[in-house]
Amino acid sequence: MSKIEIACFNPESAVIAFENGADRIELCDGLSEGGTTPDFETTKQLREEIDIPIFVMIRPRGGNFTYTDEEFEQMKSDLIQLKSLNVDGFVFGILDKNDEVNIEQNKNLVELASPYPCTFHRAFDRAKDLEKSLEKVIDCGFKTILTSGQRPNVSEGKENLKKLVELSNGRIEILVGGGLRSTNIEEIRDFTKAGYFHSSAITNGGAFADAEEIVALKNK
Repeated sequence: MSKIEIACFNPESAVIAFENGADRIELCDGLSEGGTTPDFETTKQLREEIDIPIFVMIRPRGGNFTYTDEEFEQMKSDLIQLKSLNVDGFVFGILDKNDEVNIEQNKNLVELASPYPCTFHRAFDRAKDLEKSLEKVIDCGFKTILTSGQRPNVSEGKENLKKLVELSNGRIEILVGGGLRSTNIEEIRDFTKAGYFHSSAITNGGAFADAEEIVALKNK
């Protein structure tokens, strides 16, 4: 059995994930943009409904992962507000204009989030240099990296994912996600030796997580 985090773009998906055995929720808005910061009220209401861990996305817009000073201030303020809701962690990732991990800004947010753990999201897959980026993310104080191995999806990235699991050597969790489904999770898990997996569990091109897919991911 794998540990499964479900990326939920609406509260309905989060409830479906909770009811069908997900270990954790990544809560976001902005499905078409690949995930943005969810609404405060939505998060508040959901926290009252479900008791599995909720990690909240902090991302002011879609597109790249290099932010203006104003956007960075917004990220800080969103994080502080959402932190008051007794969520369990945060998900973000900031690159500099050279597509390298922005140590100063990420560290700043990790410290603001404390004592809650932070996941560096798939901005990692846009960052230059797998090994250097891994070390920088660890140095920033993140507990987890969500990645498809710097490739478009986990199947293409499995060699790099295996390498990341080996290089990280328990210092940080490698959360495998990006095109992950119940149909390929066994192969990816056996090959990479990763322990935590991430999927939207959306199987029909819609917006909602599929209960059967969550059960299948969990039981493979």
